[in-house]
Amino acid sequence: MVIFLLEIDGSYGEGGGQILRNAVALSALTNIPISIKNIRANRPNPGIKPQHYIAIKSIKELCNGKVKGLTIDSKELEFTPGNFVSGKFKFDIATAGSIPLVFQTCILACAKTTEKITVFIKGGTDVKWAPSYDYFQNVYLSIIKKTGFVVDSKLYKRGYYPKGGGEAEIIINPIEKLKPIKFEENQIFSEVNGTIFISNLPEEIATRIKHAAIQTLLKQNLKAQINVDKSESLSTGVGITLWTKSNDTILGSSYLGERGILSEEVGKSAAQNLLKEILAESNLDIYAFDQILPYLIFSKGNEKISCKLRDISNHSKTNVWLLQKFFNIKFEIKQNEKNFEIYIA
Repeated sequence: MVIFLLEIDGSYGEGGGQILRNAVALSALTNIPISIKNIRANRPNPGIKPQHYIAIKSIKELCNGKVKGLTIDSKELEFTPGNFVSGKFKFDIATAGSIPLVFQTCILACAKTTEKITVFIKGGTDVKWAPSYDYFQNVYLSIIKKTGFVVDSKLYKRGYYPKGGGEAEIIINPIEKLKPIKFEENQIFSEVNGTIFISNLPEEIATRIKHAAIQTLLKQNLKAQINVDKSESLSTGVGITLWTKSNDTILGSSYLGERGILSEEVGKSAAQNLLKEILAESNLDIYAFDQILPYLIFSKGNEKISCKLRDISNHSKTNVWLLQKFFNIKFEIKQNEKNFEIYIA
């Protein structure tokens, strides 16, 4: 029997790992076999890396799929989805590759599962170019919960670049039918919650980050409750995640500390980025929109939905292109004085 594969150019747009991860997840979700070429072609080190390898391997095992070309540095891959099974799965990225990104890939693939699935992963919890674990837990999971899709998460151990060693687990619960995410107007934000994570560094660094964030938020009359999660890990790490809620809207911001960046700058930057989202009257922050976009589409039914964004990232534009290969959808963008309004039909 000849299997027709949906062909996807992995070099399109920002041409990174997002196309690979989302394409395989959407393949499993829609039961459409795919072929991907030019994987991560726009990156200095193209091809499949350990983090992407584990993301694809995990979906393959979750849905009993078949894959060709799944090797480190491979630039081409074919994936044929199968049927999801309940069970507990364990994976080790073996580097500081992002656990939240692998989790997001698994969750998207399982967004219509009728089975309870548990996934445990070892790797990096808070690393560059990826959502922090606190953002994943308090923003991403909270938003998709609005569709009725409940994913429980548990953080066992933090892990940072370069050694990783973090450990976390998610439980993906069965869902009968997803409901549309609706956004309300007249948002009022009065309080911000947050977490500062710090490992193998003096505690006064966390104190300076916290004070800078609180002072920045107070200038806009926002009170902040920020906790400090101090732990030991294989590598040093520090950063902050902030989030705020109004009605059905959840906005988030995170900032990773690095050598050469003042502690005060870390806290101040995270707070300023969150304030930009609030002042733009956003329904989703620019990172959440990219991550939540697939759920907006396949949960909307026949409804036309809209949301407001401060800006539209290149990741989001690439994601729109990819989603249009799997779903018959139309996007309209209207630029307002404060924001962009997105219409999806």
